[in-house]
Amino acid sequence: MENRAIWTKDFIVISIINFFLMLVMYLLIVTIGPYSVKEYGVSTSVAGLVSGIFIIGTLCARLAVGGLIEKVGSRRILLIGLLVSVLASVFYLGVENLPLLMVNRFFHGVGLGISSTATGTMVAQMLPPSRRGEGIGYFSLSSVLATAVGPFFGIFLSQHYHFTVLFMFCLALSVSCAAMFSFVKKNPMVMPKKNGQTPTKKFRVNGLVEVRALPIAFVTLLAAIAYSGVLSFISFYAAELNLVSAASFFFLVYAIAVLLSRPYTGKLLDVKGSKFVVYPSLSLFAGGLLLLSETNAGWMLLLAGGVLGLGFGNFQSCAQAIALQGVKPERLGVATSTFFIFLDMGFGFGPYVLGLLVPIIGYQQMYLVLMVVVLIALGLFMLFSQMRQRAIVE
Repeated sequence: MENRAIWTKDFIVISIINFFLMLVMYLLIVTIGPYSVKEYGVSTSVAGLVSGIFIIGTLCARLAVGGLIEKVGSRRILLIGLLVSVLASVFYLGVENLPLLMVNRFFHGVGLGISSTATGTMVAQMLPPSRRGEGIGYFSLSSVLATAVGPFFGIFLSQHYHFTVLFMFCLALSVSCAAMFSFVKKNPMVMPKKNGQTPTKKFRVNGLVEVRALPIAFVTLLAAIAYSGVLSFISFYAAELNLVSAASFFFLVYAIAVLLSRPYTGKLLDVKGSKFVVYPSLSLFAGGLLLLSETNAGWMLLLAGGVLGLGFGNFQSCAQAIALQGVKPERLGVATSTFFIFLDMGFGFGPYVLGLLVPIIGYQQMYLVLMVVVLIALGLFMLFSQMRQRAIVE
């Protein structure tokens, strides 16, 4: 059982579904703001809210769906999320005012939160524990590819075609995900029955979050806040430095660095343990932010992108695997949800907080501050690791 293959048909299909889901997310996250400004004449701050309310929907869905997976199974939850995503993609074509657009963005975020929590849980369920780090590393490449391809195609379509074409493309991708669902044969995992009945639970905090996953989730929150400063402000920073042409390749270099390194870091996590991956990845992440703050040429900007890929790109997938370590099989859904809740909180609220900071200290100083944030995250991980080791010894 422990030596069974990672690349099963279910694993491949779920990875493709996840890629398409994340591709739609990134296609829209870079274009929905400009669309709001063009169609409804809103300010840039309101346009940012239109984009960010998606994350709020995702967070709400993750809080609810983690425990629900225990009861009804991840496969059924995935189907619900895919149907919600299809409906949201349809509604983009009929939105006639800003309030409806914001409601649909929230609704779409709910769909992604449900779907991505289910795909992450299903992959964790089908992987042998001894190869979970490696398997999740491969699976998370679907998200990495989406971060590179999504913004590129989103900007290309919005520049050369009407936004209706962009929305139709997103709808086609969402429908494709729903169609591929029929090829997923993995049996859902549900809670064990007692006396022939599925037990009903009263509301409890541990029904929403997995306590074992909280330490690495807190570290992930800080790392996500730091990386949100790269996602949200790298184009503005590049424009300030007159490096716009180099910036267009920034995330491509980031993705290549992750693609080349992640298969090895996943195996390293399984064989050597979390310290051998998290320590160097967070150190590289901090070094990449330092390099970014000192950038004055195109090659430095691209080098920073590669270093950040080796750093945060590998930390993210390994942190997801760490969040599942020692978790009971029926709690994998809650643990996966817990990890993504904190990741989304960092991505969702980080840009708002940093947006208040930038006018005061500027982009270069902001990246230095974020370097310190990553070093704090590294220190917390060291502390949590020591506490866990002492608990094992005792």
